[in-house]
Amino acid sequence: MGLMFAIDWNHDADVLIGKPIAVVALVVLALVIRWVLGKLIDRIVLHAEEGVLPDRFSSKEANGNHTRRVQRAKTMGSLLKSIVGGVLVAVFGTMILAEVGVNIAPIIASAGIVGIALGFGAQSLVKDFLSGIFMIFEDQYGVGDVVDVGAASGTIEAVSLRVTRLRDQQGTVWYVPNGEILRVGNMSQNWARAVVDVNVGYGEDLSRVTRILKEVAHDIWADDDYKGVVIEEPEVTGVETMTPEAISLRVLIKTAPMQQWAIARELRLRIKARFDHEGIRMPFWEGGNPYSAMAPK
Repeated sequence: MGLMFAIDWNHDADVLIGKPIAVVALVVLALVIRWVLGKLIDRIVLHAEEGVLPDRFSSKEANGNHTRRVQRAKTMGSLLKSIVGGVLVAVFGTMILAEVGVNIAPIIASAGIVGIALGFGAQSLVKDFLSGIFMIFEDQYGVGDVVDVGAASGTIEAVSLRVTRLRDQQGTVWYVPNGEILRVGNMSQNWARAVVDVNVGYGEDLSRVTRILKEVAHDIWADDDYKGVVIEEPEVTGVETMTPEAISLRVLIKTAPMQQWAIARELRLRIKARFDHEGIRMPFWEGGNPYSAMAPK
């Protein structure tokens, strides 16, 4: 009789004291793990807000770029915290059910079957999702950037966790799965460079041509209309190539993002006007002879 009483007492004590303590311990452990992972995610988000590259030179554009980066990083931080919370609830919820005596074998078996089905059926989806997370966290590109993603190039119109939408110069809209993007060339981050090659005939004085190119490029640098657009003193690198038809000289101008094409067009326009004024001729066909512009004047 006493033995039966002791067994019943031990069982009741286990039910009334041991199991609640175990459940509470599991809940506390889950909260601690969630807190630790939350702090880790916050640090990652803070790093993502700072960006991989320094801010742009224009303060207005830098503030806009930083704001976009902060918003996207916080969005991804909230998403990751939600995922972590869901996983912890599923894992520790199952452990708590087992602790209170619920048979969790069917639950684990069902979860395993669902996991295998998702693993085989959604491999590309998971790949796209993970690639999208890293692209957004690293701020590789954003809406409005001009990029080359291999499969297509153009202006980004939308970025999601699964797919990137961009429009090329012909107006075609491309939908590129993030998992299929192996490399990204972003022509809009931080600064850009206008590269203009100028061809002249062999009969021209290259020292004089170089001096004129430097003057024209400097005029753009000093022009108040391009303050904040041209961000460094332009550079004339000199003779770039020599072909049977012409000698090519290169001009480099560092510009604000997305401004390199407009600056290159303006530079070509000014070079043409200055060459006409100075009597400098570019190679051209005259009477079927491509070397007519190469003869010394």
